[in-house]
Amino acid sequence: MDIQHMLRCFADQREALENSVKGRKIITREDAWRCKTQLASPLVKVITGPRRAGKSVLCHELLRGEHFGYVNFDDERLANLRTDDLNTLLQALQEMTPDMEYLFFDEIQNVPRWELFVNRLQRSRYNIVITGSSAYLLSQELATHLTGRHYAFEIFPFSFREYLDFHQVQWKKKVFTTKEVAAFKKLLVDYIRAGGFPEVVQGEQYSQYLNALYSSIITKDVALRHKVRSVSALKACAHYLLNSFGRQLSYNVLARALAIKSVHTAQKYASYLEEAYLIRFIERFSYKPKTRVSAPRKVYVIDTGLINAISTRFSPDVGHLYENVVAIELLRRKAQGHLDSVYYWQDSEQREVDFVIKTRARVKALIQVAYDIEDYNTRTREVAALTRASDALKCSTLFVITHDEEKDERVQRKLIRYIPLWKWLLIS
Repeated sequence: MDIQHMLRCFADQREALENSVKGRKIITREDAWRCKTQLASPLVKVITGPRRAGKSVLCHELLRGEHFGYVNFDDERLANLRTDDLNTLLQALQEMTPDMEYLFFDEIQNVPRWELFVNRLQRSRYNIVITGSSAYLLSQELATHLTGRHYAFEIFPFSFREYLDFHQVQWKKKVFTTKEVAAFKKLLVDYIRAGGFPEVVQGEQYSQYLNALYSSIITKDVALRHKVRSVSALKACAHYLLNSFGRQLSYNVLARALAIKSVHTAQKYASYLEEAYLIRFIERFSYKPKTRVSAPRKVYVIDTGLINAISTRFSPDVGHLYENVVAIELLRRKAQGHLDSVYYWQDSEQREVDFVIKTRARVKALIQVAYDIEDYNTRTREVAALTRASDALKCSTLFVITHDEEKDERVQRKLIRYIPLWKWLLIS
């Protein structure tokens, strides 16, 4: 590829990056300080997360005031970039920014064998920040070539706390007035409806924007990246999973639902969609690894706005929407290092606990999510499963996350804490 072509492309990209933050209200992302403290280290900084979740803006804020070269590989002008062109790319960046101290590569997973190039640059003492809309960057590709030489940082759509920060709502208090509680509840309804993608929070019409984003994830981050032959089957898989949020799912069931003979193909499509951050799977808790792998998984969508924009259900189940919000918040806290693992639990009598929180070698907490806990049958079912799991897993920290109820209750000498979702989400 011609160096002049690259120079024009990179100049356009730099201008677009600067314009994307100009005049915008920028919210400092939670835990961004961890990435900032690593900025000067020789480790490759790797920031992954869903497309349009704010990775580029975060990196721009981190590098503000620094001399850095920038390339966005999610650009059709670089679609035919070959491995042989990477040296020319570096030459163009050095020509544009002679005093360059950092290299910022956006959506680098689009480059064939990118990890070898980054590895070579890292050995040559370049300070590198890379982003990608692929969880795979955190696993095989980095583990193979950058073992011990990278710092991984995972970003999600806005948390409810960040959502409140954007709306300038003070939430870092221990006691709230009746008026403040009412405001939290209203904002939570809006947050669950439209989700936490930054552009939506900034005011984009959520349904139209998220439909376009969904299509982009399916096409760019899955179908093109993995060279999927049957795009229609892939879309059917995505649609089925998105409409199955909060439910247990096996790959056999998925294959039958898609009317395809190969369970392996169903599993492959599902893994691609998880890798692209459209969905997340949570395994069943067991001390036996074989059981965790073979048991059905529960599926959740990365953002409830996507559910409301894409789902074909006439009216999404509010209880499952609450559960989806809790699942993604727990996975966010896991990414921030506040806990080690998240599972669900089920016994032989089909009693189920929504979330098992594990830290180091012990189960730290058990969580049920129940929107309508006032219903006697619901309360009895949820509490019975919680107390049974408490005995089985030797865990005494028990929560029921509700719509509105807040109290402590003793059941079979076990203390259960009921807490409204809005309040639980404020725990940082």
